[in-house]
Amino acid sequence: MDIEIAGIGGMIVLALSVWAIISIVGSANSTGSKVLWSLLILILPLLGFVIWLIAGPRSRQVAH
Repeated sequence: MDIEIAGIGGMIVLALSVWAIISIVGSANSTGSKVLWSLLILILPLLGFVIWLIAGPRSRQVAH
């Protein structure tokens, strides 16, 4: 049972990391910022994702 839970948890972390990196690459931020955020998420997957979620650049809302 423990192996199944760890496997599901790993898949969730992987999916969240992929989603975050896709969001980072598609953002309008500078290339350096994109590289740093991507490296943080690749090196520290769970912690990097949480830091990006809290402190990462937000998408800009265009005022109409």
